[in-house]
Amino acid sequence: MPRHLPPQYLNPHQSRTHEATADELALAAAIELAFTDGATELEELVAAVNAQGVPAPDGTAWTVESFSAEMRRLGE
Repeated sequence: MPRHLPPQYLNPHQSRTHEATADELALAAAIELAFTDGATELEELVAAVNAQGVPAPDGTAWTVESFSAEMRRLGE
């Protein structure tokens, strides 16, 4: 007799270790808007986030390197 398993699902916050900070939420909103506006390359994404005035954690403008490092950190 086949065993019935519950449906699979993805909880988008299942790996989160803390509530998102205000800065993380602002960055997420800026990234979403950048993609909505057509950004497809990393350089375009970084430029769009900078154009929206969302600073890097150190208060400076994002670079490809700082943005990539922050995405790695947030993904841990």
